[in-house]
Order: sequence, then structure tokens, then C-alpha cells
Amino acid sequence: MDERPIREASAAICVRDGGSGEPEVLVVQRSAASRFLPGYISFPGGAIEPDDRDLARRWFGDASEGQRAAAIRELLEEVGLALTSSRLRSASELEAIDADPPGVGAVAEVCRWVAPPEVSVRFDARYFAIHAPAGVEPVADGREVDRAWWTSPRELLTGWTDGEHKLYWPTWFTVRRLAACASEAEVMGLRFETREPTEEEQTTMPRHVMESVP
Repeated sequence: MDERPIREASAAICVRDGGSGEPEVLVVQRSAASRFLPGYISFPGGAIEPDDRDLARRWFGDASEGQRAAAIRELLEEVGLALTSSRLRSASELEAIDADPPGVGAVAEVCRWVAPPEVSVRFDARYFAIHAPAGVEPVADGREVDRAWWTSPRELLTGWTDGEHKLYWPTWFTVRRLAACASEAEVMGLRFETREPTEEEQTTMPRHVMESVP
């Protein structure tokens, strides 16, 4: 029986209507010094921390919403964006959120990834969609992430196909689902069941997609 602990985690899928008519999402490139998937493209996010349940109590009045709070906190720490009840905006301190906390509905759960026993680093991760207004730009913290930018899911997949980006299986699968959405509204309403790769996919997909899958 596998007794390794599973850490709760969160990811924030910030989405806006792109100028080309396609929705755009905010992605980051993880630092080369990261212990987990260095250099990979992902959504802002990470493991839940002890204080996140206190943040959830402050912001939502419910300590059980720790993963939602973690997604908001990671967004602030990694790319300098604060989600408030009025909008997503640039900020550097949690006080910006404390002064005007968002509602639970502004952080919509899209999917949940629970790593199988054979994966070396196990997470129970929930992905949340967050609306972003035009003109909001991320600033990478330079520690956890080296770069942050807006892109359409289709462009991101093209970069992956061309070998420009590394995408881990949960990110790749999620981006594929996002690429089927025609608007920001569709992304905000997206809900889907996750799955592990088939034996054929493990054989045919690039190794980096299956990084933690033997």
C-alpha cells in the first residue's frame, strides 16, 4: 500500500478575451532552480500552505476553501496579480485582497487532478478559472517563475508541438480542453473530468510530458 502523503495544490487559469477573437490564458515558465518540473510551462500555482486555510476564512468565511485561497495567493506571489471583488489587478501585498476579497464564484473550479500512486511527487490539485480584464499584465517574481505571459491555448500547443515548450501531462491535457473553447465565457464555464494517459500515450508522447510517470 502506498503511504506517501498527497499534498493539496492549486492552479489559477486566468483568462481574458484575446484580440484575435480567441481566449487567452496566463501561463508561466517555472524557474530552472525549481525542485518540481524546472523550466516547464504551467499555470500560476503550487502546494497549499498552512496559512491558506486562514486566508480562506478571511476571504470566504470558510476555512475549507483553502485550495481556492492558495490559487489566489500563488497568483499574487508569482506574477503580482491580486484578485479582488471588483477585478483582477496588479498588487504586491495580501492587504490588497484583504481590503476587497473576492467571492467564491469568482474562482470557478474547472478540474481536479489527483496524481496516481506511481507518480514520484503526488499532488491533489484543483484548477480554478479567473476572469481577467484587458490591460492587466503579469510580472514574474524571478524566483519561482522566470517568465509570465498571455497566450492562446492553441498558440501554446503549437509551441509545444514545435519543441519550444515543455508541458507536463495535467497541463497538456488541460490546455487541450481550453483550446476547444471559443471565448473567455466558455473557459469560465468549462468543467471536465481528468484522466491518466493510456499505455499508447505513454509510449507515443514525448518523454517530458510523462516526466513523473515510469
